Amino acid sequence: MRVSQGRERPLTVHHLNQLLFVCSLVLLVAVAAVRISSRSGLPSLLVYLGIGVAMGQDGVGDIRFDNAELTQVIGYAALVVILAEGGLGTKWKEIKPALPAASALALVGVAVSVGVTASAAHYLIGLEWRQALIVGAVVSSTDAAAVFSVLRKIPLPTRVTGTLEAESGFNDAPVVILVVAFSTAGPVDHWYALLGEIALELAIGAAIGLAVGWLGSWGLRHVALPASGLYPIAVMAIAVTAYAGGALAHGSGFLGVYLASMVMGNAKLPHWPATRGFADGLGWIAQIGMFVLLGLLVTPHELGDDIWPALVIGMVLTMVARPLSVVVCLTPFRVPWQEQTLMSWAGLRGAVPIILATIPMVEGVDASRRIFNIVFVLVVVYTLIQGPTLPWLARKLRLGEDAEAADLGIESAPLERLRGHLLSVAIPDGSKMHGVEVAELRLPAGAAVTLVVREGKSFVPLPTTVLRHGDELLVVATDPVRDAAERRLRAVGHGGKLADWLGPDGAGAGR
Repeated sequence: MRVSQGRERPLTVHHLNQLLFVCSLVLLVAVAAVRISSRSGLPSLLVYLGIGVAMGQDGVGDIRFDNAELTQVIGYAALVVILAEGGLGTKWKEIKPALPAASALALVGVAVSVGVTASAAHYLIGLEWRQALIVGAVVSSTDAAAVFSVLRKIPLPTRVTGTLEAESGFNDAPVVILVVAFSTAGPVDHWYALLGEIALELAIGAAIGLAVGWLGSWGLRHVALPASGLYPIAVMAIAVTAYAGGALAHGSGFLGVYLASMVMGNAKLPHWPATRGFADGLGWIAQIGMFVLLGLLVTPHELGDDIWPALVIGMVLTMVARPLSVVVCLTPFRVPWQEQTLMSWAGLRGAVPIILATIPMVEGVDASRRIFNIVFVLVVVYTLIQGPTLPWLARKLRLGEDAEAADLGIESAPLERLRGHLLSVAIPDGSKMHGVEVAELRLPAGAAVTLVVREGKSFVPLPTTVLRHGDELLVVATDPVRDAAERRLRAVGHGGKLADWLGPDGAGAGR
């Protein structure tokens, strides 16, 4: 079977049925493979790449796929969904203190990484400067999904997780701009012009993303849609609008979609758990489809000559470029050396570098196929090395010992005609709301706990009813006190019955 550029036969119903069967089978295998990935500590991207390689021309599927342009388009679309899902799950209170450090890593850190890695590719491997700069730019973007897939079982300081998460969301934008610039024109004669272009595109993307996110959040909070299933669709549509708007305005669409999603993710939207579940599912589909396609695009028997260059470039990137960029960017913020060490080793490369490696292929850059092969080998090998060792390193550095109190799961549904809200509150294990009486919640006037579901049975609580782990509460609040009631619930969840009225997060609920 061959899938390539050029004219193809019309798609018939029979072909569609075959395609649906193959896609559904791949999804089922990928979902089952996540179990293996979670037990081994390896990021799931390696499993999906392996599925694609196994289906390719050197595997059992014998599918010959060489359409780099289609791969790039699908990869961009998948990356938009992945960034949207990441932004929706980003907690503002966690990344706010880390924003300066993360921004420095995403800008200055990328510049340091590109310079060091490109120099190694030129002087050690012998690549021309244009090709070396492309390789340096391509591999300078980190992947939060890969990092947290192996760190999900280890509670880390919020400064570490916030910095890594924000960096991965921010650094895609400047890296894409650099790769496109190097692929279309080679090394830029006037570097300051490129810096000005990057700054302008980032500013446009940030402005559009924040504006679209704020307007979308305002609309979803003030307009009651006729069905709860429409909220997740609307949220994802708004996120994609931010990307498209930023790109059409010649700004960074990737930064726009991430910021818009982050704004909506922290806006306490109606039916939020359903929205997060929907976005999480789309994110998994995007990752699976993207990595399987990238696995199909690679030709394993052509990788032999590029293994050694990939190992050398990856060694310089991992042992020199990444640590140097972390030290340069984080030392001024007085980040402890233990955290700098972990963040240096946690610079996993995942989806973005392999997708960006298709850009020079589409632009017809000399040796672009070699660049793709080098990046592919680098990502696979160093993910195999770094992924399983990250949890071990976190424990050795004593960064994974103190877990914070689990946050509450709160879902809000607007009652438009009644001018109120229903808050569905789930009390997780580790929440300090366990053992608190209903009266001790001290909810503001206009809010009350009306129902408790415990072990599958529901009852109307008394003021003296003691709440437990696993309880689900139904809280009714009027519009004016809706936000204050949620802040108070979260304060008790973090601080217990003796939580100050302002709450541990400093958000006042008012007496």
